[in-house]
Amino acid sequence: MLLEVEGLDVRYGRTHAVKALSLQVADDELVTVLGANGAGKTSLLRALQGLVPASAGRIRFGGVDITRMSPPERLRQRLALVPEGRQIVISLTVHENLLMGAYCRSDSDVRRDVEGVYDRFPNLAARRDMPASVLSGGEQQMLAISRALLARPRLMMLDEPSLGLSPLLVERLFDLLRNLRADGLAILLVEQNTQMALKIASRGLVMELGKVVLEGPSEALASNDRLAAAYFGHAAPHAG
Repeated sequence: MLLEVEGLDVRYGRTHAVKALSLQVADDELVTVLGANGAGKTSLLRALQGLVPASAGRIRFGGVDITRMSPPERLRQRLALVPEGRQIVISLTVHENLLMGAYCRSDSDVRRDVEGVYDRFPNLAARRDMPASVLSGGEQQMLAISRALLARPRLMMLDEPSLGLSPLLVERLFDLLRNLRADGLAILLVEQNTQMALKIASRGLVMELGKVVLEGPSEALASNDRLAAAYFGHAAPHAG
């Protein structure tokens, strides 16, 4: 198993954002995490990347315990996060933003990988020497994903990547994620577009108030009434 999370707790002062959460992601698997705003999804991803400390629990990645590792150390283990809001540096050029994704690498293949990004995204190639501020929202999201790809991740985590995109760009985004998975990249996807996320994911988890209240194969979740209940802030009662 590529990612193994056991009993993860995240606290911000008195706020208990993630409660005894466990999940697994296998190599080449796409798993989606769903839930209403405030469910703890972003806190989960930030804890996995090391941006906030875990107050309890264990995180193993590629067989290595990374629970106490710093974010750069986790990136060197090839765990990468595409944060909500993209967080590209608009004063830097497109090319400079891409190179930021490779800052933990010391191999000689960075230039080749950058050119591979430009081959995949011609719009970025055409603007490589322009400040990132000239990019559209969709192009900025592609840049954020490409920046993460420059870390050569084994697992890419994405936090609400379709937020603010037009329906056409959302379709293109999910096509890209599907293709990345087909190329062998494992993906952990936090996404409000439940229908699209479940179409491309093999499994899903539903969070409510920091806890996993429902999980299973995507097809089963798509037809489960408890998924809708979780989005309204309360879980439906168990049958029986």
